[in-house]
Amino acid sequence: MQLNEDKLKELLLDSGVVSKTDLNRVVKEAVKSGVSFSELLVSEGKISPDELSRLEAYVLGIPFVDLKSEKIDSSVLSLIPEPIARSHNIIAFKRTDTTLEVAMINPKDLEAIEFIKKKLDLKVLPRLTDEESIRKVLLQYQKSLKAEFGDLIAKEVAPLKTISLGKDSDDNEGGSEKPEDLEKLAKDLPVVRIVDTLLNHAILQQASDIHIEPLEKDLLIRYRIDGILHDAMVLPKNAAPGITARIKVLANLRLDEKRLPQDGRFKIDMNSQRVSFRVSTLPTYFGEKTVMRLLPETSRGFTLEALGFYGEGLERVHKAIKKTTGMILVTGPTGSGKTTTLYTVLDILNTPDVNISTVEDPIEYQVARINQTQVRPEIGLTFASGLRTLLRQDPDILMVGEIRDKETVQLAINASLTGHLVLSTLHTNSAAGAIPRLEDMGAEAFLLTSTIDIIIAQRLVRRLTDTKEEYKLTEEILKELGGSANLDLVLETLKKEKIVDKNTNWKKLIFFKPKGGDGVADGYAGRLGIHEILAMSPAIVSLVEKHAPSEELQQQARKEGMLTMIEDGIIKAVQGITSLEEVFRVANN
Repeated sequence: MQLNEDKLKELLLDSGVVSKTDLNRVVKEAVKSGVSFSELLVSEGKISPDELSRLEAYVLGIPFVDLKSEKIDSSVLSLIPEPIARSHNIIAFKRTDTTLEVAMINPKDLEAIEFIKKKLDLKVLPRLTDEESIRKVLLQYQKSLKAEFGDLIAKEVAPLKTISLGKDSDDNEGGSEKPEDLEKLAKDLPVVRIVDTLLNHAILQQASDIHIEPLEKDLLIRYRIDGILHDAMVLPKNAAPGITARIKVLANLRLDEKRLPQDGRFKIDMNSQRVSFRVSTLPTYFGEKTVMRLLPETSRGFTLEALGFYGEGLERVHKAIKKTTGMILVTGPTGSGKTTTLYTVLDILNTPDVNISTVEDPIEYQVARINQTQVRPEIGLTFASGLRTLLRQDPDILMVGEIRDKETVQLAINASLTGHLVLSTLHTNSAAGAIPRLEDMGAEAFLLTSTIDIIIAQRLVRRLTDTKEEYKLTEEILKELGGSANLDLVLETLKKEKIVDKNTNWKKLIFFKPKGGDGVADGYAGRLGIHEILAMSPAIVSLVEKHAPSEELQQQARKEGMLTMIEDGIIKAVQGITSLEEVFRVANN
């Protein structure tokens, strides 16, 4: 079953998804690089993977199925063993007496189809689907964490030896246990199984953090998924010492130290994906609390469009990254996706003719051809000392993980003034708030206006799933909304971006709210950014040189057409990507 690429090109042009100029350029690049032109279109954000799958299905004459929200009967799902389903990206989702419908990413995988035919003696009907549908259905092979731990608790947790946490003991550094006893406990098979299960489920559910919290009588396990903490499991208190010891062994931490916080790191491989876990332990009244941050070791291949950039804001970002000198700043609280945005920009800039170096804490993504340095303050390798050294390494582009002090900001400014493009992050609540923050660190206003190109402030909002319901705004809600956003500017942008037609008004606009479904109890899955992008216009430069407060800078930027994060969120809510409630929950934090 061969995909007719000429027909796909014709369909792309007829549908208006891609311009003829873009298509011809991408086809030429595909021939040079040896990659299919459709893959290049997706990587450049010209077309989404979902749209491409649907078009390929049309060209092949194969029905397209969307299984993202489908709960498949376990008796049907299990007809294809999980290893086969995972390695060949093929899912059984509907069966009759004589046929079996299977969803595939590659319907040309005849080997998988033949295997299923012989094994089940059924006629196999291939259907095309997308990677997200396959990923969601593969999760259904896994037992829930609670179900899997049901057996573990009954068979293995209860018999675990309970040992003292030693919080009232002073006869050694952390308690009365001997290190060799703790190490033996950490290697017990039940403890190893419990910790492995916790880590695997966290990866499968795409959690960003695991919290292991000792309570008075229980051990609480929580996962942070899409920015929200969820209770995952409650274990007996006597499981706590073994689990903590096991994690300490993995992270190479001191087993007998319980009175002081410790930090470490370890890596695991799962389903051809390498994940790094950053470990932090903290003494609490009921024992040691452990938090693990999950960090994928490889860049995920995002595009700016996939992160939520569009229109004039996207043009501002592209204009800034085409410059060979200057500074691009991304601001927001911890966990707002700042590093992911910077790495997406670096991915665009990462060409053979430039030298890119970074100094980070921690290194969250590993990227080929980029020289990455991990900050180690305990031996004197700080952001400032690392940046000073990088400047002697003949760089073209520098990324500083975070500007934290006067020395780092001065070095970053000097780097941008001496012919380098500098990317960095800052902890401020808005784009305009970055300027006064840098001045507080000792940066001179005239140097800031000479170096900063754009400042991006961002937050992450959860995406609505397909199980969502429509509604329209009441007059009361519309009036309340007008107090937080410039509704005229939002409507003008919606029309300019052709998201709505020219005759639309606020009373006609349809919004969406979550409607929980199987596997998505709260109606959300995944996240993307809402942004405000401040460019250094002549008027903004003049205000900065007069040391104007952030409020005046914000007002001027809005006069020049800058959308605030709330306004950007409202636009994404109109598109059905997220909900108004989610936008205000995140933007007001």
